[in-house]
Amino acid sequence: MEVTNAITVMSALAQPTRLAVLTILTAAGPDGLTAGELAERTGTPANTMSAHLTILSHAGLTASRRAGRNIIYRALPETVRDLTAYLTENCG
Repeated sequence: MEVTNAITVMSALAQPTRLAVLTILTAAGPDGLTAGELAERTGTPANTMSAHLTILSHAGLTASRRAGRNIIYRALPETVRDLTAYLTENCG
């Protein structure tokens, strides 16, 4: 992981709702959840959730797939592992 990627990932996770979303998606596993389910679980308006999911996706922390009319989001834990390795190697 490069320093700019590390900064992007840490910035995405620095916001409490986004960290909560990643935690929820990690627990949900590969089946993932819809944006509506995530909004409901976090008490976040749908349009705000969409913005959070975009930021998490751009940071490489989530991926999405279409299932009929729904978009299912899932966590990409390898990005967190890469960040941990980067921080351990460069900051520890």
